[in-house]
Amino acid sequence: MTSHLSRRSLLGLAGAGAGALLLSACGDGDGGASASPQKIRWWHVQDAEPMLSVWADMARQYENTHENVTIEVQPLEVEAFKTKLNGAVEAAMPPDLFQSWGGGALQQQVEAGLVKDITSEVQGWIGQLLPASLQPYTVNDKIYGIPFDIGMVGFWYNRDHFAKAGIETPPKTWSELLQAVTKLKAVNIAPIALGGKDKWPGHYYWAYLAMRIGGLEALQRAAEDRNFNTPVFTAAGERLRELVEMEPFQKGFLRAEYGSETGQAATMGNEDAAMELMGQWAPSVQASSSRSKRGLGDRLAFFPFPAVEGGEGSVNDAFGGGNGFVVGRDAPASTVDFLRTLLQARNQRRAAQTGAVLPTNQAAAGGIRDLNNQVVAANLGIATGFQLYLDQAYPPAVGQQVNESVAQLIAGSKRPDQIVRDITRVAKKQK
Repeated sequence: MTSHLSRRSLLGLAGAGAGALLLSACGDGDGGASASPQKIRWWHVQDAEPMLSVWADMARQYENTHENVTIEVQPLEVEAFKTKLNGAVEAAMPPDLFQSWGGGALQQQVEAGLVKDITSEVQGWIGQLLPASLQPYTVNDKIYGIPFDIGMVGFWYNRDHFAKAGIETPPKTWSELLQAVTKLKAVNIAPIALGGKDKWPGHYYWAYLAMRIGGLEALQRAAEDRNFNTPVFTAAGERLRELVEMEPFQKGFLRAEYGSETGQAATMGNEDAAMELMGQWAPSVQASSSRSKRGLGDRLAFFPFPAVEGGEGSVNDAFGGGNGFVVGRDAPASTVDFLRTLLQARNQRRAAQTGAVLPTNQAAAGGIRDLNNQVVAANLGIATGFQLYLDQAYPPAVGQQVNESVAQLIAGSKRPDQIVRDITRVAKKQK
């Protein structure tokens, strides 16, 4: 299942960021609460500051105002979360409230009866949220999760490094990006930070290249036909290999994770590379992972993934997604009410003020203080189309194979024509 959002559905982001008319804040009712003791098991992937302590505090506040409710919070690193959740899903024992990016993984959880249809319970406040943000959490017109964040992937770059290399303006085409890599290498600056060990950061390149070469329709057609062995995806691999052969990444990138103290984000935050291709959370993770705990500050800037010469895709099509929470099928009665609390305007503003979240509650748009996040929101506002992360949009087995295959391409162990056959082989096995 591939999620596409139209430009019309995304325009709300730009309007909100520009101070458009906002809806009133959610109420503070106790909807769904019960007098009997309840324990909510909550798993999330914001395992680093600033959101680690923010989520913990919101859980404590809810417990303080609901004596019968306890919240067992389990922060997990992304890959550890995926492994633990897969085990829980296989055992048919999902947590009560858990991180989700929607898309194909959620659809499979719905089909397996592991998550709760919360459509009727959220009707009183769902209208506050950006309609575009809900699509990945809607299956067969029913709502199973609520997004607290939405954004897009793009290049974050160090202004000082670009200036030292003589790069006056951010690259607008693939050729210009390759030229920037050459200029940065010439002044002994690692052009790009990459967490090769985690694999998922690498798939952003292949996905964006496929979008720019073939357009969103090519990705939709691949999902419908279960066939990635096409000229578009092969060409995307060729362009990525073209970049890889320039050796643009930091030393040891194949062993680097994304968020560790020597990983991709830290490499950027410590000024050891000039660029990284990452989502809207990048500035905050760069800061928390850096030695200074401040990151790059106003030396950090953002530009969208460049156009590919001769490609059919629009340079204004965005790739990304958001973060949200899904409710497990056996969750206590207060779970949806706690979720409502997390999405209240005051709590969404607080999350937005950290710089780690682009809120989905339109009344919280004023909380976007970070200039870089405002730029991301503005880019989303002019987006002509939207593609959910491929490792979330497609069924989990396909998404996992995309990550694995692209990692093999980047490592040089597989060719572009080989990885499209491998991904197609897995896709053909899906129901």
